[in-house]
Amino acid sequence: MDYFISAMKNYATFTGRARRSEYWFFYLFYFIFLVLAVILDNLLGITIEDTGIGPLYFVSILAMIIPGLAVTVRRLHDVGKSGWFYFIVLIPIIGSVWLLVLMVTDGQPGRNKYGKNPKGIGNEVALS
Repeated sequence: MDYFISAMKNYATFTGRARRSEYWFFYLFYFIFLVLAVILDNLLGITIEDTGIGPLYFVSILAMIIPGLAVTVRRLHDVGKSGWFYFIVLIPIIGSVWLLVLMVTDGQPGRNKYGKNPKGIGNEVALS
């Protein structure tokens, strides 16, 4: 939960780096909140006919667009890629797979052009 809170504190921060754990825990809790929103929509009877989803689900998605993009960009920075690299998902199938590979790849050790290593390992090494 700390990683989700950390990502929310950096709600619209597109600079710096994010660890794999920050990225994956953010999306884990995001998924849990979406499931809870669907359950609440159904319990309250406010779903759109034949879909099972309602306004709470849509509000949850809208509320998390910016922090989701921000944590993804910071994760890309951690592996040494520009945030613009996110647009690789526009390439059908291959783009999504490649982005997934980048999201599970360990970050660059030490400092890179996007900032210090969030793990704190190798930050004393000068950028080459």
